[in-house]
Amino acid sequence: MSRTETKDFHKRLNAEPQTDREQNFSRQFADEIVQDVKRDFAERQQMRRPYELAWQLNMNFVMGNQYCGISPRGEVVQEDKCYFWQEKQVFNHIATIVDTRISRLSRVRPQPIARPFSNSESDVNSAKLSTKILASAREKLRLDETVSRAVGWSEVCGTSFYKLSWDSEADEARVTVCSPFEIYPDSNVTANIEECTSLIHAKVYGSAEVKDIWGEDIAGETVKVFAIDGAQSVGGLGYNSVVPSIVKEAKNDQVLVIERYTKPTSKYPRGKLEIVAGDKLLYFGELPYRLGDDGAFTYPFVRQISLDQPGCFWGTSMVERVIPIQRAYNAVKNRKHEFLNRFAMGVLTVEDGSVDTDSLEEEGLSPGKILVYRQGANKPALMDSGSLPNEFTYEEEQLLKEFITVSGVSEFARNSTTPTTVTSGVALQLIAEQDDIRLAASVDSVKQAIKRIAEFVLRMYRQFVNGDKLMRFSDGQNNAETFYFRGSDIGSDDVVFEAENELSDSPATRRTMLFDLLNAGVLSDSNGNLSPTAKAKVLSMMGFGNWEAAQDVTQLHIARAERENVDIDHAEVLSVDDHAVHVETHVKHVIGCDIDNADKTYRDKVIKHIEEHKKFLKPSEKDEPRA
Repeated sequence: MSRTETKDFHKRLNAEPQTDREQNFSRQFADEIVQDVKRDFAERQQMRRPYELAWQLNMNFVMGNQYCGISPRGEVVQEDKCYFWQEKQVFNHIATIVDTRISRLSRVRPQPIARPFSNSESDVNSAKLSTKILASAREKLRLDETVSRAVGWSEVCGTSFYKLSWDSEADEARVTVCSPFEIYPDSNVTANIEECTSLIHAKVYGSAEVKDIWGEDIAGETVKVFAIDGAQSVGGLGYNSVVPSIVKEAKNDQVLVIERYTKPTSKYPRGKLEIVAGDKLLYFGELPYRLGDDGAFTYPFVRQISLDQPGCFWGTSMVERVIPIQRAYNAVKNRKHEFLNRFAMGVLTVEDGSVDTDSLEEEGLSPGKILVYRQGANKPALMDSGSLPNEFTYEEEQLLKEFITVSGVSEFARNSTTPTTVTSGVALQLIAEQDDIRLAASVDSVKQAIKRIAEFVLRMYRQFVNGDKLMRFSDGQNNAETFYFRGSDIGSDDVVFEAENELSDSPATRRTMLFDLLNAGVLSDSNGNLSPTAKAKVLSMMGFGNWEAAQDVTQLHIARAERENVDIDHAEVLSVDDHAVHVETHVKHVIGCDIDNADKTYRDKVIKHIEEHKKFLKPSEKDEPRA
């Protein structure tokens, strides 16, 4: 929803009505909505409270505050020492597990492309245009950074959200990350967002920002803000939990804005959106975005989870599963250190009244110390502490194995070292594949979220771009172009991915496979040579792009031929064209699925254009088979 829409509503709500009856009805209507939204929000806070405590506990353990727990009163509180000498150090394996999972998930950034509805010329061109729009929007939205922030929240808390909005001033779509602390479904046992009857997004804004967006002066208050990897969120929203390690700062002059989204019903066929801050109604109207299938109004949110909990709206985090192991590991390590301290420093036994115990306690048994004890008394002696039981070492080793078993993050992935008992390359490959399998559910959630975001972005452009809009497209190989489009030009919002498995399909793997194909001669023609087009494609797949000047020219010819395929009516054969490359590119276009069922007139124009290029070819080039 744009700032213009909210300000227009504010003007209408506060406009002077013609009669006192209309004025009283307007104020009563607004007050009833405000009270209903605030009551609903308070109820959802209570319902979601157990999940929120678990998220706060997870965040504490990731950040190293591992001597805390959930009290019977429903608060995250610190656990004090039982004795002053007690060791309570933290040996944080959870942080490394989370870092490893996030690092591996950071490789999951598939390129969304639009799939044409049919093989007709108009559908194919529309799909190509949608793909260019997605590529351009991906850079403008900095989608990779946004997904990384969302992965940080989902890996720690189990769930994160993306919120789609339209910036009317910039004429662009916007994607922001919402932590799970900001989202309140009407039920915690719905399977996904689409099954929710209504959804509340509660977010804190500065009072000046509220004034700028909604035109209302609302008194602010002080709230506590915490963060994960730079992504901030408000903790508690009405509760005073003791979470010292995750509280970042206290922010002043903040206003809690509650947005309640209700999906379409018979009474409200376009859904409903109510925005409340303080005791004021900031907005009341229909859902702003047609993001559903066939232009239906729906929620502008996308959910991403780490691990699925059947029958629950919220995902679960690996941190939650590893916390008991981390507690046990800290206890074992600290007890070992306590024993080693006794063994190294010793426990001194003295007869009552035989020595100055105050001096001995303060100075200890320093080297060269003269210890005076009462004549006739037993001299002080160190108590025999015995040896460290083997059970400590055994338990420590078992807990380390349990970290791997429960988290699914092996030593191979976490420590970047191969197991000492494994020397086979095949075995190492199997270990890497097993790590990928354990991440498959999280990977799938990230991919589905990116796909859903891409669909929503296309539908937003189709809804709001009325005039000609200029965008820039780059293929990542130093080739860029600008193009204009209108919302009505976007006919395809069916999004798929180019790569299916980003974890195993790494650049090194692709290059190795490409070298194998080159050595096998699969990419060569019957004479064992590579065509200029094939050479350019090989360099592009290897990531070199326009590495050589010769390939720069070839790439330019390919790009020119592809533009001619799109606009064949204005295609012109030039004497400087690389006619062999043009013929090959046009022939692929004709016999490929792009225009398999296209208009016959268009196909004939392309074939005629090919014949014009062939007039410039040598007889040997006309008959030479190409790769």
